[in-house]
Amino acid sequence: MNTQITLDHLAQLKLTGMSRVYQAVLGLPVQNQPSLNQFIAKLVEAEMQERASRRTATFLKLSKLRYDAVLEQVHCNPQRNLTNEKLLAVADCGFIERAENILITGATGSGKSFLACALGRQACTLGYRTLYFGINRFLEKILLSKLDGTYIKLLNQIEKAALIIIDDFGLHPLDGATRRTLLQILEDRYGLKSTIIVSQLPIAKWYEYIGESTISDYPNFFIMRSNTTVCIDNHLFSCFSSADYFT
Repeated sequence: MNTQITLDHLAQLKLTGMSRVYQAVLGLPVQNQPSLNQFIAKLVEAEMQERASRRTATFLKLSKLRYDAVLEQVHCNPQRNLTNEKLLAVADCGFIERAENILITGATGSGKSFLACALGRQACTLGYRTLYFGINRFLEKILLSKLDGTYIKLLNQIEKAALIIIDDFGLHPLDGATRRTLLQILEDRYGLKSTIIVSQLPIAKWYEYIGESTISDYPNFFIMRSNTTVCIDNHLFSCFSSADYFT
């Protein structure tokens, strides 16, 4: 078969990685060309890498992360109570596989949002669908979706995400409807999918922020399932799993 026809077929099938390697091999001297088994292995590997790259690009675009951050840029030192070892403990995104949650609190400028976005980017790179929401936009999105009939669609989008990041938790007042919706979303994800919550409020003030006696124990329900805890600038950065609540 004519090599150009083969390249055209690969293009039609959108096998970009295979096409690239095929053209590269055709350009090699005959004596340097790989064996059949090696050639097939190279084709498959190239296509897998190409698809992983496209998936990462798609997930990053859909995630709408606030910062283009990477974990290598996160500043670790003992003075901040954040060491490389503690960061590496979550860098493999194993917490997502275990459906654990992360809470990050700290003052303005402490780098908590940057850290959350770096973890979000890492999740996208490793193939986990991720969504980022500032709390104001998140609550607006919930309200608008109820008005325009897309509420169920929004819930389905959130449900499909392996990781959601809610930033600036505590900066926007909650009315009864949005409070219950937000906490229902978090509870529905608990033990199934992962959530990162970023807040300036110390955890002890979450009760006051939520401000409804019938659900004021929710922070305790969410927090007490802790299996690891580290601190950033003397503020909380914790991973939570469903297993420890019952122990």
